[in-house]
Amino acid sequence: MGVVVPLPVFSLMLVVFGLTTGEFVIAGLVPDVAAGLSVSVPSAGLLVSAYAAGMIVGGPVLTALTARVGRKPLITGLVVVSVLGNLGSALAPGYAVLLLARFVAGLVVATFFAVAIATTASMAPPDRQPSMIAKVALGMNLGIVLGTPLGTFVGHHFGWRSTFVAVAAITLLALLLVLRSVPAFPAAGASAAGELRVLADREVQLGILLTAVGNLGAVAVFTYIATLLTEFGGFAADAVPVLLLVYGAGAVLGNLLGGRLADRALMPSLAWMLAALAATLLLFWIAGDNRVAAAILTFVLGALAFAIIPGMQTRVLAAAGAAPTLAIAVNASGFQLAAAFGGWLGGQLLTGAGAGALYPAAAAVTLAGLGIALAMLRRDSAGDRPQPLGARGPKSVDPQ
Repeated sequence: MGVVVPLPVFSLMLVVFGLTTGEFVIAGLVPDVAAGLSVSVPSAGLLVSAYAAGMIVGGPVLTALTARVGRKPLITGLVVVSVLGNLGSALAPGYAVLLLARFVAGLVVATFFAVAIATTASMAPPDRQPSMIAKVALGMNLGIVLGTPLGTFVGHHFGWRSTFVAVAAITLLALLLVLRSVPAFPAAGASAAGELRVLADREVQLGILLTAVGNLGAVAVFTYIATLLTEFGGFAADAVPVLLLVYGAGAVLGNLLGGRLADRALMPSLAWMLAALAATLLLFWIAGDNRVAAAILTFVLGALAFAIIPGMQTRVLAAAGAAPTLAIAVNASGFQLAAAFGGWLGGQLLTGAGAGALYPAAAAVTLAGLGIALAMLRRDSAGDRPQPLGARGPKSVDPQ
């Protein structure tokens, strides 16, 4: 069933949970860190940017440099660096060291996510790759929905440094499970040059572009969702945490359902989900000032925003063929760039046109993503459809 997670996949999912919690938990601790290190709140907020910068830089660079390393040793090394980065964050004597530690912790995330996806695909039958990838990505959902609030609670009650110790401990525990359960696979790519050449493939480029553009609208709205729900939706500030849980519940369900739908029809399911996402954003613009409608749409938005992710990852994975890891890592970096641009775009719209203007703008960008998906679907119909990794790469092993 869709909710059954085999131990190898669960161990990789747990690492993703730790990495995602480490990325987002600092947002809830910014005032604590600012007070503890005697810096301004905006300066403490740059710690979020430092982690994202590490992901953007580390994704393509580390993945290319480690193309000849076997997957299991590579996973071990990446997780160890993450653990050291989080322990360095906990022990940082000052702001500059903490900033560097957050950069180091983020440096390995995109590469790990790429290797985890490629490894999961290698363990799954070709017709179940999207749903298995969705289970690994579930760790990201849980990191946002559970890890971030729990980490914030720990930081508020035991000091912000204790949160980073907890993240390091969870990630290290996950590594022990990985070492015990995940089979040893050879290096994902024959060479750094071979991995780099795959980025010249038109289908890979379209897949990465689809991820960046298709996610941009939803990310922009989520970045400012608290402001949108209070200023446009009329909710009280204390209702926002509850609505974020509603969004998170939708994200978990959408992630799993999106993986199952992509198993059956990858690009057609992505196309209609992007259309539904654009329609949801437009409905938010039309009816988002009604609190009942806004609460329902918040759940639907979370579901659709995460339902598209497994299929997008699988598409890039399939297009990359025998050298998938760098393509997936660049795909993750592209998502981070989209998130950064979405934050900037949303801020500009909120400042200039008001909160409500963000919804139609986000819908328009999502429709652009739909246009890319439809163009890819037409290419598939013409006979250019990439085969699943399992049909071209290492022999698939059912993890169950």
